[in-house]
Amino acid sequence: MVDAAKRVLSEGAEKLTRRFGLIVIGDEILSGRRQDKHLSKLIELLNERGLNLTWAKYLADDPEQIIATLKDSFSSGDIVFSTGGIGATPDDHTRQCVALALGTKTKLHPDAQVLIAERIKSMAEGDPIKADLNTPENLHRFKMGEFPIGSEIIPNPYNQIPGFRIKEHYFLPGFPVMAAPMMVWCLDTYYGDLFHQSDWAERSFIVPKGVESSLTPLMERIEANYPGVKVFSLPSVGDVTKEGVYGQRHIELGIKGNARLLENAWIALRIGTQELGYEVHDIG
Repeated sequence: MVDAAKRVLSEGAEKLTRRFGLIVIGDEILSGRRQDKHLSKLIELLNERGLNLTWAKYLADDPEQIIATLKDSFSSGDIVFSTGGIGATPDDHTRQCVALALGTKTKLHPDAQVLIAERIKSMAEGDPIKADLNTPENLHRFKMGEFPIGSEIIPNPYNQIPGFRIKEHYFLPGFPVMAAPMMVWCLDTYYGDLFHQSDWAERSFIVPKGVESSLTPLMERIEANYPGVKVFSLPSVGDVTKEGVYGQRHIELGIKGNARLLENAWIALRIGTQELGYEVHDIG
């Protein structure tokens, strides 16, 4: 019975600690020709469901870089969303890189084949030449449905050209208008049991003229004495804060974690900051 109880607690803890990551692929992001919108959108969607983004990476359209990153993420056990590079132009490498990272090959997925064929016919608007699935142009379009063996499709409500999922990695188009609803579908379809499982909270205060080096030992002590919470420090040179304008150097010092663990750590952080001779200005 004891072992069974420990196993249940362990499984529950594992659910609460699942990590989410994001990979954004595309030279156009790194060159500044396009501004990334996937990061903020995924953070928003996760937060709405009581979840948090753990990490994000931006990659060029470089197969070696993509393969190396995917090998690491596949071995991490993380839930990962990847955007970009799943089209059929020469700079779209993601599908092949996923296969190489997993030691497999790509193959036209039968469900993707059907969806792409339907898309081709709908775009043809009754023109038999454009609707001919065997033209070179249309045969090339089917490459967008060549996914690593073992993949499942992700529906695309915008234009029906699907993305794909494999080993808790979700590969989506680089267009935010397509990727966003596909993210929603993936989260709601596969991870509803993780939603709002953690009573997460965050509190902070302003420390005028705060010096991080003098506050660091206190921060380390709080984290050591109160497992399950994290202390954060956001230094500023005097810009606008939630409470108004601080025309001097200051630090926003705060704590985040499970709300049930937060109160005692919060009190200790405030008192410790004041004992160092600093003023404390609460936020909110």
